[in-house]
Amino acid sequence: MSKDYYNILGVEKRASAEEIKAAFRKKAHQHHPDKGGNEEKFKEINEAYQVLGNTDKRQQYDQFGSGFQNGQAGGGFGGQGFGGFGGGANINMDDLGDLFGGFGDMFGFGGSSTQRGRERGHDLEMSLAIDFLDAINGTEREISFSHFKSCHYCQGSGHAPGAKIDTCSACGGRGHINRVQRTILGAIQTQSLCSSCQGEGKKASLECSHCHGQGRSKQTEKIKIKIPAGISEGASIRLASYGDVGVKKMPAGDLFLKIHINKHPQFRREGDDIYSQTDISIVEASLGATIAIDTAHGPVKLKVPEGTQPQTLFRLKEKGAPRLHGRGLGDHFVRLQVKIPKNLNKQQRQLLESLKF
Repeated sequence: MSKDYYNILGVEKRASAEEIKAAFRKKAHQHHPDKGGNEEKFKEINEAYQVLGNTDKRQQYDQFGSGFQNGQAGGGFGGQGFGGFGGGANINMDDLGDLFGGFGDMFGFGGSSTQRGRERGHDLEMSLAIDFLDAINGTEREISFSHFKSCHYCQGSGHAPGAKIDTCSACGGRGHINRVQRTILGAIQTQSLCSSCQGEGKKASLECSHCHGQGRSKQTEKIKIKIPAGISEGASIRLASYGDVGVKKMPAGDLFLKIHINKHPQFRREGDDIYSQTDISIVEASLGATIAIDTAHGPVKLKVPEGTQPQTLFRLKEKGAPRLHGRGLGDHFVRLQVKIPKNLNKQQRQLLESLKF
């Protein structure tokens, strides 16, 4: 009789690979024998995942049912129950991940006890505020920040100068420890970083007193950076290898500089375009005029046609922000506000009265 693997995992036939994987992890956690679950149910769940978690097997199963393997799905345990450890498990440990919590650490499933190399240093982030026009035109700034750098005294080794260096006796110079553990899933080999030498494979008779054996110390650094023209609010500049250096000569992380742009009293930016507003007199609006408009690139002349109405928007082509990841510039849009005179004298009032039509 064909088994309904989709039903066993509690997913629909159209479920994605990620949904099937998530369902397997949930069911396996629920029915794991070491947590009081049913052994046979656990084996059945694994059998279903061995098929549905494999693209080719899943296609064959969808066409022919569970009989396509001639009974070889077998629960994935080489025909043995949980009492036998000779065959080893047919479970992908990456699929299990940290499924079993503390049990995962014990058996080497989880990320905490699998092999780890010595790690690079941490990435850092800092903020930098710049003026509006500097963001448009680009600028150069000097920044000062503190981060872990290689210790000057021991040159990053973590060893005191002149100290005797010996092969680590705990790992035999390999930098890692191999262990074979017998578990309910069979014999599993794990590999972990040697805690005695921290992966170096060697130990010094005396550690550096300045960095306490870390090979790095906190230092302040000043560097000059270029802010590209057209950078926008919230953008990040990546400064490679200016983060924290890793322990004992491991590579440094990166520094990410997050840009904040100060507001401008006259200009407003939207994408690569800049907006502003300027006043013109009622005479200029009525008769037309040529006026000066301030832009981020300097003043330009704008011809105002006669009869221009209040709030008219004019476009100044390519007077906006440079396109950071493209060519050319955005535009500058200026809105004209017609000033209506107040406190007219008698002569001005008569003049306006004569213009009524």
